[in-house]
Amino acid sequence: MPQGVRAQQRELTRQALVRESRRLFSTLGYGAVGLSEIVAAAGVTKGALYHHFSSKAELFRVVLEQAQQEVAERIAATADARESSWEQLLVGCEAFLGASTDPAIQRIMLIDGPAVLGWAEWREMNEATSGRHLAEVLAVLIEEGTIPAQPVEPLTHLLSGAMNEAALWLAASSDPADLADATAALTRLLEALRVP
Repeated sequence: MPQGVRAQQRELTRQALVRESRRLFSTLGYGAVGLSEIVAAAGVTKGALYHHFSSKAELFRVVLEQAQQEVAERIAATADARESSWEQLLVGCEAFLGASTDPAIQRIMLIDGPAVLGWAEWREMNEATSGRHLAEVLAVLIEEGTIPAQPVEPLTHLLSGAMNEAALWLAASSDPADLADATAALTRLLEALRVP
């Protein structure tokens, strides 16, 4: 078998493992999914899984990275469609809360992510995606004078923490009105940052 064909097959196997793991993790949760279920769903052997991933936790990390990247891209696309930096902040934050109401995203990103990888690693991954976009727009707003001059890093962490906490609250909520209430509260919080 030519080298290029083997490499393509390996990549297809890896993609199948990630895709099926994501489906299983998002519906059943990390703790309820065994490696045998993953390989059966992907149609591969455990040997094939271990060729690509050293453990279930490593496979979950890849799934989490993928989910976080998708959410960050969704936020960035929503924000970039706006002209003013202020509107980019508002709609980007709203997009984060909206994305976090997707049950598949909630389970992987907000519930299992910190539990499986630990708070420090989960936070580091979050900062590299959505957190980076938030810090960038806050820096622009400070530079423009829309919000008072201040260090960007603490403000980014405060707002990110508030939004993550709201997302966790929404994950446990069964009332559809809670998203609108959380979004309105977040908007009021952000408006308080603006220079009058």
